[in-house]
Amino acid sequence: MQNTSSSMLTPPQLRAARALLGIDQRTLAARAGVSLPTIQRMEASEGYVRGVVETLTKVVAALERDGIELIREHRVSAGGGLGVRLRDPAEPEPRTTRSRRETVEA
Repeated sequence: MQNTSSSMLTPPQLRAARALLGIDQRTLAARAGVSLPTIQRMEASEGYVRGVVETLTKVVAALERDGIELIREHRVSAGGGLGVRLRDPAEPEPRTTRSRRETVEA
């Protein structure tokens, strides 16, 4: 993990991490040693996930054990695995390259 504090975890990150692992809220709760309602509250919160630091730490640790790398905004991933990142809609779109199909047809 890239020194991501659990206080910087957002509900969309938490849901995306579960989706990448293919697990439901109940499974994450069991792996983290927290209650299902705790995970439900975390995912339903606004802004950053808030809660007892120990609980947040357990959830992040469970995700990391299963291979999730939480990446803070404007940081580079330290891992070499596949990933998905949400781009800030206010930032300009990245320069695109021609698709393979366009290249073949040209």
